[in-house]
Amino acid sequence: MNENASMPLRKMNGLGNDFAVLDTRPRALPLSVGQARAIADRETGVGCDQVIAIEPSPAGADAFMRIWNHDGGEVEACGNAMRCVASVLAQELGRPNVSIQTSADMLSAVVNPDGTVTVDMGVPRFRWDQIPLSEEFHDTRTIELQVGPIDDPVLHSPSAVNVGNPHCIFWVDDLDAHALDRIGPVLERHPLFPERANISLAQVTAPDAITIRVWERGVGLTRACGTAACAVAVAAVRKGLADRKTTVTLPGGPLQMEWREADDHILMTGPSELEYEGTLDPALLQGEAVS
Repeated sequence: MNENASMPLRKMNGLGNDFAVLDTRPRALPLSVGQARAIADRETGVGCDQVIAIEPSPAGADAFMRIWNHDGGEVEACGNAMRCVASVLAQELGRPNVSIQTSADMLSAVVNPDGTVTVDMGVPRFRWDQIPLSEEFHDTRTIELQVGPIDDPVLHSPSAVNVGNPHCIFWVDDLDAHALDRIGPVLERHPLFPERANISLAQVTAPDAITIRVWERGVGLTRACGTAACAVAVAAVRKGLADRKTTVTLPGGPLQMEWREADDHILMTGPSELEYEGTLDPALLQGEAVS
C-alpha cells in the first residue's frame, strides 16, 4: 500500500460488539498479526473487538469480508460484523439484498425496512471433526467437559457446534453465578478445542427466550457475539430446550434468531450502527504487512 495514501475507516458496532471496518477493494491491505493488533488496541489504536476488511470477492459475491480478532488472529466468521458490512454494501449498491463471502462460507443478508439486518448464516455443523474437537463424540449435544471438582463440578456437559467458528455452550440456571472472565480464557484454550473455541454460558428463560454471556476467542468478554447467539439457538433446539424461533439476549441487547426447519439455515436479525467515518492513522501500519 502507498504509505501516503489514506485508508477510509468506518467505526461500527452491532449491539456493542465493535469493529474497525476498512474498505480495501481499491487497493489491497494485507495485515500482519501485529498490525491488526495495533489497529484494535483501545489505548493507542482505533479500539475494537475485530478489524474488518471489505475486499473483492473471488467467487462473485458483492464483497469478501476478512476478519481479524483483537489479538490479531484471523478468524472465519463474525455475525455482528456481517450485519455492519451488509448495511454498508446495501447503501452503496442501492438495494437491500447483498451477498458476502467469508473464508467459511458464502452468506446473504437483507436490510429490513426498520433498519435491522437479517443475515442467513448458513447451516450449522455438529459433527465432532467439523467443530472441530480433538476427541470423537458421537453426539455433540452433550460433550464431556467440566470445570471444578470431579465429584461436584461447577460447570459440566456443554454442547458443541460450529457456526463459522467453534462454540462451546454451558447450560446454567444463573449466569451471574459463574466468573466467565476467569474460566473463559482457560476453556478457550482447552486441549479439546484444537482451534480454540468461543465459550458461552446460556440460561433458557422460556421456549422463545435465552440469555447468554460470551467469552470470545481472541477477544475476551464481549457485549455481543452473533455466531454465539446462532450456536446457542440451534443447540437449544437440539436439546429440546427452545423453539426454532427465539430471542437471544446478550449484554449488548437482543438478537432475533430462527433456525429454519425447511433447510436448516440460521437467520439472525439485529441492528448495526455507524459510529463515525474517518481515515486510518498510517502509523498503525508500521512494519511489514504479511498476507
